[in-house]
Amino acid sequence: MLDAGPVAVSPRALRAYLLLCLCLTLFPGCEKPEAGPVAILEVLVTPVVQRDVPVYAEGVGTTSGFVDAQIRAKVQGYLLSRNYTEGSFVKAGSVLFKIDPRSYQASYDQMQGELGRAEAAYKKTQLDVARDKPLAAQGAVSQKELDDSIQSNEANKASVFSAKANLEKARLNLEWTNVTSPVDGVAGIASAQVGDLIMENTVMTTVSQVDPIRVQFPISEKAYLRFAERIQQGAAHPEADRSGAAPLELILADGSVYPHKGQVALADRQVDVKTGTITIVSYFPNPGNILRPGQYAKVRAVIETLPGALLVPQRSVQELQGTYQVGVVGADKTVAVRNVKLGPQIGTHWVIASGLQAGELVIVEGLQKVKSGMSVTAKPMPAEPAQTGPGAAAPPPRPGI
Repeated sequence: MLDAGPVAVSPRALRAYLLLCLCLTLFPGCEKPEAGPVAILEVLVTPVVQRDVPVYAEGVGTTSGFVDAQIRAKVQGYLLSRNYTEGSFVKAGSVLFKIDPRSYQASYDQMQGELGRAEAAYKKTQLDVARDKPLAAQGAVSQKELDDSIQSNEANKASVFSAKANLEKARLNLEWTNVTSPVDGVAGIASAQVGDLIMENTVMTTVSQVDPIRVQFPISEKAYLRFAERIQQGAAHPEADRSGAAPLELILADGSVYPHKGQVALADRQVDVKTGTITIVSYFPNPGNILRPGQYAKVRAVIETLPGALLVPQRSVQELQGTYQVGVVGADKTVAVRNVKLGPQIGTHWVIASGLQAGELVIVEGLQKVKSGMSVTAKPMPAEPAQTGPGAAAPPPRPGI
């Protein structure tokens, strides 16, 4: 075998070889690191609750007095005194204001004198007729004289009636200088002050009979047609016992539920063509006159009960292009995104008409981050603080009512 001798190496190849050796010396571990464990998304879940759910309808209106009597002056004169405490309860017949009666007292005295004069003249002509009748029969007086006596007697009789009527008018004017309340109720702030010249028909104050309190509220024409028969029965027989009828609840401006229940009394005679609603009148007991006319009043009533309804929190439902979806976590911790059909809204929950089963776990937080088939770590949603107070369980109305 022939010896080939040393192989000639170019300087460029030698530099590349030395650079490779240096890289292997400085970076001995160039292998690809292994991937770490994948983080699993954590979500909050709550079980689907099943229970009987009342469905409410409601309307917003205002309160007014059972009777709101405007107190108006019937005679003219200067106001001498205000005889009641503004905002206090007054009895029917109580004197609220007193108008200067002197001119009316003088007129009354004058009419008494006119009546006395007419009665005296009437008595005289009565005596004349009684005397002339037998004389005329004997021919001692003419028939004309008798006829004149009879006519004078009839005229004086009419004068007595007229004088009595004038006296009665003067008596009423004198009586009306004492402005009284026609009903038991709460008297408002006076619009007339002592010393004012009061004209006839001047509004001086208002007295409202507030027990029971009247509440008016509108409902849709559709809702009215649904309950028209029951409303008409109540209006036709207001004295009937309607304790079995669905009572009305009153929610006040502060969100509290008024402790006394009310009943529908009547419906207005027509539907408002502008709003498509009809006004309903109801009455609520008001012991102590706590409620006053003009207050905000939200009236609601149970229209039906859904037996065994499925409830989920509102925030567990998301809308996507007209459909409603919830995320359900199965026993294998895998998410299934389902389309559901919603029922009425009850408080902070939705009634689920279809798409879920009782006891299934639905995602309350983290729904936007999941998709079907994804594995998650499910943790129970923390219990919300219990609401207290009379308005805690105040569900909103059923949609479309």
